[in-house]
Amino acid sequence: MRTSTCAEVEGALYTHPAVLETVAFAVPDDRLGEEVGVAVHLKPDAMLDAPGLREHMGSRLAAFKVPRYVWFLSEPLPRNANGKFLKRELREVLDPASSD
Repeated sequence: MRTSTCAEVEGALYTHPAVLETVAFAVPDDRLGEEVGVAVHLKPDAMLDAPGLREHMGSRLAAFKVPRYVWFLSEPLPRNANGKFLKRELREVLDPASSD
């Protein structure tokens, strides 16, 4: 998935008032090669589910950019010493079968 696509997906996610931080990345897919996956950490006491997130994003992105895989994490997303999200680490830890 292109960096510009990740940035576009993340930008659309950040427009939702419940999202504190999020990161988009490619998830391998047997049929398509790759699909969009996102890890989301919500603001305290915020409520959001995968269908609600997809509905919000559907009005902001082309259909193929709306995440197929969504993981809601209870902890802040992992970052390196420079503050960049560790996408590779997330991709290795998160299992597509466990997404919402």
